[in-house]
Amino acid sequence: MDTGRLKIKLQLHCGSSFAMGPGKAALLEAIKREGSISGAGRALGMSYRRTWLLVDEMNRCFAEKLVETLSGGGRERGARVTEHGLAVLAAYRALVEEASAITRSSAYSELTKLLLAAPRNGEAEGSPD
Repeated sequence: MDTGRLKIKLQLHCGSSFAMGPGKAALLEAIKREGSISGAGRALGMSYRRTWLLVDEMNRCFAEKLVETLSGGGRERGARVTEHGLAVLAAYRALVEEASAITRSSAYSELTKLLLAAPRNGEAEGSPD
């Protein structure tokens, strides 16, 4: 989330894996919209393999699967975001919204008053030899 001069990137860790972050939230939304993992990958400009690895990592990090694949023919094939996945996505989006409240704080306001729009040109004073 880029809020002007502050970038906040919320990532939930599960051991050494990333259980959820902005990219995985976007992937869940794309799967919900497209109805398939491959369609979501195409919509996001990702390979099927990369998309599948991200889905697998999410599914392994939560108590219940976030995405389930549907086998068979016709309209009942593809993938869907489970109820648990929808709950995780909603909670993550709510957390992101809460984090954006930082930009309305007095500390953020004070800090941005002290921040230049861009770095000064030239050498840094007191740079190491």
